[in-house]
Amino acid sequence: MAERTAPTARWVAIWLGQLVSLIGSSLTAFVLGVWVYQRTGSVTQFSLIFLAATLPAVLFAPFAGSLADRRDRRSLMLVADTVAAAGTAALAALVVADALQVWHIYLGTAVSATASTVHQVAYQAMTPALVGKRQLGRFNGLMQVSRAVQIAAPLIAGVLVVTVGIGGVMAIDLGTFVVAAATLLLVRLPAEVTHPAAPGPAEAVLRTAAAGWHYLRQRPSLLALMLVFGAFNFLFGIAGVLVQPLILSFATADTLGLLMSAGGAGLFAGSLVMGVWGGPTRRVTAVCGGLALGGVALALHAAAPSAWLIGVVAPLFLFTLPIVNSSTMTLIQTKTEPSVLGRVLATARVIGDASVPLAYVLAGPIADGLFEPLLRSEGALADSVGQVIGTGEGRGIALLFAVTGVAMVLLAALAWTRPVLRAADDLPDALPDDTPGPDDPPDPPGPDDPPDDASGPGAVSADRQPAT
Repeated sequence: MAERTAPTARWVAIWLGQLVSLIGSSLTAFVLGVWVYQRTGSVTQFSLIFLAATLPAVLFAPFAGSLADRRDRRSLMLVADTVAAAGTAALAALVVADALQVWHIYLGTAVSATASTVHQVAYQAMTPALVGKRQLGRFNGLMQVSRAVQIAAPLIAGVLVVTVGIGGVMAIDLGTFVVAAATLLLVRLPAEVTHPAAPGPAEAVLRTAAAGWHYLRQRPSLLALMLVFGAFNFLFGIAGVLVQPLILSFATADTLGLLMSAGGAGLFAGSLVMGVWGGPTRRVTAVCGGLALGGVALALHAAAPSAWLIGVVAPLFLFTLPIVNSSTMTLIQTKTEPSVLGRVLATARVIGDASVPLAYVLAGPIADGLFEPLLRSEGALADSVGQVIGTGEGRGIALLFAVTGVAMVLLAALAWTRPVLRAADDLPDALPDDTPGPDDPPDPPGPDDPPDDASGPGAVSADRQPAT
């Protein structure tokens, strides 16, 4: 008699496979960004990579959500991985042929970002059925490890690019795609995990893409949550763009690498805490508390031009990121009907991420054109604010960090004082209370149940799934 794959083993195996793939993609993204900057010497052309990685994702997300609610989600993830791998392979071939151009990287990044959007929406849509309601918070906490990996990628990529070159790094990335795809194919998943719940009659993708927005509008608490999350991402985006210039204004590139690693360690620690704990029952409390603590840590970046200070407050700030992200995601997943979960997640992604490109575009001009002049030795704030945080190069950026941190604390206070937002925790759960967690043993078979073999329920393999 064949044994079913244990639920915990299923979601851990898939999570590890996706994490390996993300490591490879992060390595490629870093080395290509370095290539663009070294070839052009232009910060603007370098920053356009960030826009190419975010704008297509925001624009295509509603369609990705519609697909995730209509198609086999494992198949969507595999197709998305294949498209992304093809884009990486094309860029690798151009590198080998010494024909790579900057616009090739923009195009490849946009293609990969679009494929990644389909992949992530499908992945998040099948997560509740995969892990169970009681373990959803823990799983979403572990999902935040991916951000820590992205921060650590420069350290690994810096070593690899010297030893195997850009082409070698991209070959490693292609190998990680194979690992992720193999995991998805080999791990047997129940049909209720991979297939949308009650997809309903077939409709045009364009017509169904707006269903997520209508669902959130009918639930003001969830819509308010996503608006707060979008504001948080805007503030976080400003800090993310400017933290490296802030550090380089008083420290060397080697110190920058160490401090980025320290920040990644804080993010990794926060992910592990949420992975073990899962967060409080009142998720909005975790969101507001994380925002407040993160805002204080962000503002403290401005206190002095000190590597030791950044080495403490940067990990503290990034520690709060998994708390906010995983609590928000868990609320959306548990309060949304499974039949529209893909489209709601996609709409939430649009609302939450649409502010990020704006932050990328505004951060540099605001810092260079407004805040830096204010804290030059002869600047308008040199004799007031400058007496507290200092004057000279980078102190205007520090002031912008202080303003951003205060704004984040105010956002937390505003969110907490809004009854409509706090009511999100009180919405009825779309997942039933008796949804088994991944550590629960399967129910013993009844006398009328079929044998527990590969053809039984819960053991549907990739080639035995019913058609959608």
